[in-house]
Amino acid sequence: MRVAQPVRLNEDDALRLRALANRKRIEARVQARARIILLAAEGMSDKDIAEKLLTERRVVARWRARFLAAGVDGLLKDATRPGRPRTARGAANVDEVVRVTLEETPRGATHWSTRTLAQHLGTNASAIGRIWRAHGLKPHRVDSFKLSNDPHFAEKLEDIVGLYLDPPEHALVLCCDEKTQIQALDRTQPGLPLKRGRGTTMTHDYKRHGVTTLFAALNVLTGKVMSMTNELHRHQEWIKFLEIIDRRTPKGKELHLVVDNYATHKHPAVVAWLAEHPRFHMHFTPTSASWLNMVERFFRDITDKRIRRGVFKSVAELKTAIKEYIAQHNVNPKPFIWTAQANDILAKVTRGRAALNKITSI
Repeated sequence: MRVAQPVRLNEDDALRLRALANRKRIEARVQARARIILLAAEGMSDKDIAEKLLTERRVVARWRARFLAAGVDGLLKDATRPGRPRTARGAANVDEVVRVTLEETPRGATHWSTRTLAQHLGTNASAIGRIWRAHGLKPHRVDSFKLSNDPHFAEKLEDIVGLYLDPPEHALVLCCDEKTQIQALDRTQPGLPLKRGRGTTMTHDYKRHGVTTLFAALNVLTGKVMSMTNELHRHQEWIKFLEIIDRRTPKGKELHLVVDNYATHKHPAVVAWLAEHPRFHMHFTPTSASWLNMVERFFRDITDKRIRRGVFKSVAELKTAIKEYIAQHNVNPKPFIWTAQANDILAKVTRGRAALNKITSI
């Protein structure tokens, strides 16, 4: 009868193996290998280890031998296995694959897939996939962009970034905007809750029960949010929100509001109201540059964490959910920290315009 070789662990190997065996975020197969060696070090036979871990004896013997030959590192990766040599059809020309991917498109389509390009070049899809990964090519993805054409882009950018990085003394900087057309959506069927091995489910179709608009003002210093909801978002509602800001902020503080170029914000009635409240100072973001307004980051959070997956049977329920989320946010607010310098942003915009001009001139 063959007797398995004994396994003896030094202190470092024992610590590494215990860490691998107990770590949650690790491949299950690596975790199982670590447990095999720990049990082997306790003197258990391959047969007993296999029964305890619900695996096969030959698997235990293989990893015992691998550890004795290569140590703990030998458990972390599978051994390379010889395979059939690549056929002529599978040997893709790397330069040609990269060139065609970058410079050509398939007939009747906008971009290549691994299969269509493999068929076009007479190779196989696996080879195309390997080459794309090696060269960082992802034809199926499109990244969106928008360059502002505002003639005063640089001045507005420097003004707003200056407020973020060096706010004026004895003043509050508030990022303000409206999140319009928030729908109170009710699902047509109840979904299933989260469980082990299955995510939460919800139907793709829904019932609409109306919409509302969220007016929000984010305090850049503290991260707190002042808000108001209303079905309409005309200049009258904007003035109401400005009045809320006026009441809820210290009277001795100057107020610098970062807002976008929405026509409501520049309505004659709004201009007249601002003239009567001189402590309000408006700073307009450049056209097509709403990303400069940090309240958009808060809108993203409330959409992702409360609205998108919510189920609302009425606008009143939706408003209550929004109010509760903001109240909870304000219990322990964390401000968004702006780090980008105006010069760095301008440099990126300049490079983007140069690249765009180069393409359009071809």
